[in-house]
Amino acid sequence: MGTSGIISIRRMALFLAVFVVLNATESVAYAQQVVDKTVATVSDGVRTELITYSDLLWQLALQPGTPIDPPRKEDLNQALQTLIDQNIFALEAERLPRAAAAPAEIAEQINATLERFPSPAAFEARLKRVGFSSVKDEDFEALIARRIAIENYVDFRFRSFVVVSADEETKYYNEKYAPDFRRRFPGVVVPTLSQKRAEIHGLLSEQKVAARIETYLDEAKTRITVTQLIEP
Repeated sequence: MGTSGIISIRRMALFLAVFVVLNATESVAYAQQVVDKTVATVSDGVRTELITYSDLLWQLALQPGTPIDPPRKEDLNQALQTLIDQNIFALEAERLPRAAAAPAEIAEQINATLERFPSPAAFEARLKRVGFSSVKDEDFEALIARRIAIENYVDFRFRSFVVVSADEETKYYNEKYAPDFRRRFPGVVVPTLSQKRAEIHGLLSEQKVAARIETYLDEAKTRITVTQLIEP
């Protein structure tokens, strides 16, 4: 996999046009300094994936409500961990060649991302602040295509083999769902198991997938070398 991530410096609001121009020039110069700065590497001994500072900003740009002008250190560190995991999956996915994402898949994924933001314009503004020209930017589409490949691998590797039994659904309903519903909504009739079975099935499936992914990543990190070169 990833959910599951170019340079961002906001032009300071200035009243005089000359200061706006000067500030824009400084931002471009700073961007040129950091756009290719390698933060970490992920290697399986044969192939090595690079994680740059710009990759971290791309990741943050896709996360609604996360500041990017300037980014917070804790968010950068979290983005780094997310990208390390994604690159581990990418290395593994390359062992099982699959067809590249079709344009329709890329467009669908972009549309799904847009829905998480207040408006398409708001999302595109974030993209521009990290170096993409628009949602049609070829580099942005390539980023989305890569993420689709990782998600497809995760689905194949983990989600396809998850089984949730009827007994597990019943146990969760009796021990978790119904007691929690009564606590949160006293006096309200609790939905029946049949009404909530599909929802519970999905929840338990995702819990199992998450557990398998966590176990897999812990094991993978014993044979894959992750080297952090600088603090993000």
